[in-house]
Amino acid sequence: MTEKLAGKVALITGAARGQGRSHALRLAEQGANIIALDICSQIDSIPYPLATPEDLAETVSEVEARNRKIFAKQVDVRDRTALRAAINEATDSLGPIDIILANAGVAPQGVEGVPDETVFRDVIDINLIGLWNTVHAGVPSMLAAERGGSIVLTSSVQGLKGTGGDGSAAEEAYIASKHGVVGLMRAFAYWLSPHHIRVNSVHPTGVATPMVAGNAAMERWLENSVGGKDIIANLIPVDLVETRDVTDAVAWLVSDESRYVTGTCLPVDAGVLAR
Repeated sequence: MTEKLAGKVALITGAARGQGRSHALRLAEQGANIIALDICSQIDSIPYPLATPEDLAETVSEVEARNRKIFAKQVDVRDRTALRAAINEATDSLGPIDIILANAGVAPQGVEGVPDETVFRDVIDINLIGLWNTVHAGVPSMLAAERGGSIVLTSSVQGLKGTGGDGSAAEEAYIASKHGVVGLMRAFAYWLSPHHIRVNSVHPTGVATPMVAGNAAMERWLENSVGGKDIIANLIPVDLVETRDVTDAVAWLVSDESRYVTGTCLPVDAGVLAR
C-alpha cells in the first residue's frame, strides 16, 4: 500500500476497537504513527460492554506489526486536562499532530434502569463535549507545527436527520449530539482554514461494531421503537456496513487527494439518507 501519510502523526480517540481501530490500522499502513486514546472502562448508562485495556493493547500490537510507532493511553474524552496531558506526552515522543480523528462515542438506546437525566448528560458529555475537548486539546500541536492538517469528526446519519426519535432520553441525546457534531465541524472549519487545516465529518449508517452488532439493548430498541427500523433501512440491501467502509472515507479525507475539501458532511450510508 502506498505510504500517502509517511511521517505524519494521527490522534485517534475510541481507538481500542471498532471504527477507531480500523482507522488506526489503515493510517498506519499508509505511513502514519498513531496516538491511540480510549476510556477502556465501563460507563453505567451504557448498556453494552465498552472497550477494555486488552482491546487497546491489541490495537497497539497490530499497529506495531505494521512497523509504525504508537502511543496508547486510557483517557476519558470528558476530561480535557487528562487529554492534554496525554497528547503532550505523545507528541514529545512522536512529534506534532497532523491528523485528528475524533471518533469516540456511545449509543445507549435501549438502556433501562438509569435516570433520563443521567443518560442524556452522559451522551452529550461524551459524543459532543468530548469531541470538542479532543479538538481543542489536539489543535495547538497542529498550529504550532504550521504544516496544516486534517480533522475528521465521527457523526452519524442521525446527525443529518431525526428518524427514530421516540421520546427516549437516549435517542434524543444521540440525535442532538450527532447534529451538534455538524455544527462544531462547520465552526472548526471556519476557524482553522486560514491555517490550512481542513475539518469534515463522516456520517455512517449502522456499522458492524459492538455498539450495534450483538448489542441486545440496541437490537431490542430497533425492533420495538416507532421508527427504529427506519434508522438503518438502507437502500442498498445490506444490514450494516463494515468498519473498512467508514475507514475508506476517512482515509480519503485525511489524504492530499481531498486537499481542498473542508466543511463537508460525508455520508457512508448505503443510501439510507435518500429514503
